Amino acid sequence: MNKGHEAMAYLTYIIDNYDSLPSTIAFLHPHNSGFLSAWHTGTPLHSNAEALNFLNASTVQKNGYVNLRCNSNPGCIEEHLKNKFVTADVWREIFQGTTTANQEVPSRVGAACCAQFAVSRNRVLERPLSDYEKLRQWIIETDKTDRISGRIFEYLWHIIFGMQPVQ
Repeated sequence: MNKGHEAMAYLTYIIDNYDSLPSTIAFLHPHNSGFLSAWHTGTPLHSNAEALNFLNASTVQKNGYVNLRCNSNPGCIEEHLKNKFVTADVWREIFQGTTTANQEVPSRVGAACCAQFAVSRNRVLERPLSDYEKLRQWIIETDKTDRISGRIFEYLWHIIFGMQPVQ
């Protein structure tokens, strides 16, 4: 099923490779270059291939999670912190039955856009495989569209990987 934009592919990769993940995993869009297709890639030529050359794996290992959107425009501006995608109801639906289920719903959730990030294997493994399976199942079963379900995950990846709700 192709739903949830990149969230389906990212979660499927984690699920399929959970027991053999590399030490550093970069999740990004397949854009090679060009502003119109890759405006959200923060390198001079908007190339994700070039962006990976700048990835500091030791920083990923130290922090566990690093957003690859290193451009402050638009960044995490105040008006995006109370976003219309991650509501209390959506939070409860997505995280029901996961290790996040009993976590208080944050009043504000914010991160740089576009669901491009690097994460360490150790950070991924802090959650059981069943959490990722439940997150993917939510995408499959929700009545939210491909675009909206994908956008919701854009605002949740950092939380899924143990970061504070506002980055």
